[in-house]
Amino acid sequence: MNDLRPTTLEELQAIVRSNQALLPCGGGTKPALSTPANGATRLDMSRLSGIIEYEPGEYTFTAYAGTPVLEVAEELSKNGQYMPFDPLLVKKGATLGGTLAANSGGSGRHRYGGVRDFILGVRFIDGKGQLVRGGGKVVKNAAGFDLPKFMVGSLGRFGVFVDLSFKVFPVPRLYVTLKGKYPNLNSALQAIYRLANAPFDIDALDLEPVGEGQFELIVRIGGLIEALSGRIERLKNFLDTETDAITVEVLEGEQDTTFWEQVQEFSWVDDGLNLVKVPLAPKSIPTLEDALSGEVTARRYSAGGNVAWLAVPDIATLDGILLQLELSGLVLFGSPGRPYLGPRKGLSLARRVKQALDPDGKFLDV
Repeated sequence: MNDLRPTTLEELQAIVRSNQALLPCGGGTKPALSTPANGATRLDMSRLSGIIEYEPGEYTFTAYAGTPVLEVAEELSKNGQYMPFDPLLVKKGATLGGTLAANSGGSGRHRYGGVRDFILGVRFIDGKGQLVRGGGKVVKNAAGFDLPKFMVGSLGRFGVFVDLSFKVFPVPRLYVTLKGKYPNLNSALQAIYRLANAPFDIDALDLEPVGEGQFELIVRIGGLIEALSGRIERLKNFLDTETDAITVEVLEGEQDTTFWEQVQEFSWVDDGLNLVKVPLAPKSIPTLEDALSGEVTARRYSAGGNVAWLAVPDIATLDGILLQLELSGLVLFGSPGRPYLGPRKGLSLARRVKQALDPDGKFLDV
């Protein structure tokens, strides 16, 4: 069956009422989540696109779910503003709806929080074809059950997004990244723990293996140009003297920008591999590393070690590992039809909400 591409709210409602097993999709940047399988029909939301309302003075905007994140980011930048949760795959065409549905925030979420912390309101079509509104368009508009936050990571299982409202922040004038190399995982984790209690206002804190048992800690800070040089010097001195760093490298200007674009776009993931997102605590990283034992082709940890990104050739093997460790995974790149790995937490609540919003199964099951 061909993709269904509504251009109006009314068309979207009619499609939902007359079809089953719909899979809402945006830019298709996460193929494991946006490719129809098991008889599903792709509901392409790309024609419901555009910024509806933007109030720079209120630091909020509302846009259709099919709007490319890049379009929003460019508009925000004209007023020196940005989305601090660091949306992923922006240059590859990620949309606002897909970002919310997959909860795809990046390394920049370390300081200010993820997608859930910036969503204000959502309008969506439920399984009965009804238009449902949750939240509002301004920061102070909040009452009752926080439906917008619940829809984060829902993968279109409860309804199809129409438009979304977010709050935004002023963007730092300048960014600088420091990369500290450590002799082993334990020394790198100890540095993360030390940084968590140090007054450096870190924007991003990532960890990745660099071979021969060594790990690299990547620290990004941003702010006013006149104040940043002193902060860089203090942070570098801290890594040199208060942690077991072997070397500390500083990335500025184009080097800094290029490095983080590659991280956000997953340029480090080879073609043909499955990419899996795994929430975890930093203390669980050594156990995961031991369990993987060569199964992972590439991996990195973001948000201070609270999210693992694993590039693997074999989904089944990773599923077994995550089940054993009681960790949940979400597949972004790979074969469609099996988005979740490991134990499903909160499944009972999700099914009750599914029954309330989509009793006839218009959208794929949870």
